Amino acid sequence: MSTTAVTPLSTEDAETLVSAARRAAEAAGVTVSITVLDAGGHLLAFRRDDRAVLISGETSTRKAYTALQLNASTADLVEAVQPGGLFHTLPTALDRPLLFIAGGVPVHRDGSLIGAIGVGGGAPEQDHGFAATAVKALS
Repeated sequence: MSTTAVTPLSTEDAETLVSAARRAAEAAGVTVSITVLDAGGHLLAFRRDDRAVLISGETSTRKAYTALQLNASTADLVEAVQPGGLFHTLPTALDRPLLFIAGGVPVHRDGSLIGAIGVGGGAPEQDHGFAATAVKALS
C-alpha cells in the first residue's frame, strides 16, 4: 500500500497568500486584515494595516477558522445558515465561533486541505474576491 505525501502549507506559502490578497485589496482601494492558518488551525501569517477597522483582524481570523473547519468557502455557506438553511441550527464545539460571511477560503494541495485564508475589512464580496485571488496565486 502506498501513500502520497501532501506538502503542508509553509510559511512561504502563507506569505504568498498574504501578499496576493494585500495587492488585490490595495488595487481595489480597500484596507483589509488577512489571516492564514495551517491545516491544524495554527496561525501562520497575519497582517493588519493600521488604517483597517480594528475588528477586521478578528473577523479575518474567524473567517479563516470557519473555512478550515468546514472545508468550504464562507461565501458558499451564507445561505446555509439563514433560517431554514441546512446549517441554521449547527451546534459548534469549536473554541472560536464560526463566522458565516464571505471572505474565508480553504487552501488545498493535491486534493487535500492544507489550510485557510481569511480576509476582513471590505464588503463581504470584496473580501471573498481578495481571498480567492490569493489562493489562485498559490497554485
